[in-house]
Amino acid sequence: MQITDFYDLSPKDLKGRPYRFNQLKNKIVLIVNVASECGFTPQYKGLQELKEKFASQPVEIIGFPCNQFGHQEPGSNEDIELFCQLYFGITFPVLSKVEANGANADPVYKYLKAQKRGFLGMHRVKWNFEKFLVDQNGEVVARFSTFTKPEMVGEKIEEMLKQQGKSF
Repeated sequence: MQITDFYDLSPKDLKGRPYRFNQLKNKIVLIVNVASECGFTPQYKGLQELKEKFASQPVEIIGFPCNQFGHQEPGSNEDIELFCQLYFGITFPVLSKVEANGANADPVYKYLKAQKRGFLGMHRVKWNFEKFLVDQNGEVVARFSTFTKPEMVGEKIEEMLKQQGKSF
């Protein structure tokens, strides 16, 4: 079954419960594949800062742990949750560990990659901390590489909020 609407997606949270994307309607959503043992793991700090900066706005950040890139997310969901809270004070949703590429790719990543190709038209996610930005209508509007820092994505979110007539 192919998902054709962002809001029909329903991945699992760290406890194995459905996290229904229909609760994200009318919000700007930043989706990031994360890893605890990656050289880019400090980006968690920047993602949390974005969460705090846009706390009063219709913006959500969602992390998807993935162990496909250098086996840099080897822990259990419980380990990941503890790591995120202990080292970065993460308050945004970090969902259950998924695969971003291959035959077992999570439906969220199948959908995102089908909507927005990466560098040089690349379909697959290249590495940890690749980012997808979804507008308030559920459209994937941008895809950012691992090297794009969260604060740079924050500038794009600010532009999107201004277009909606929101101030922060």
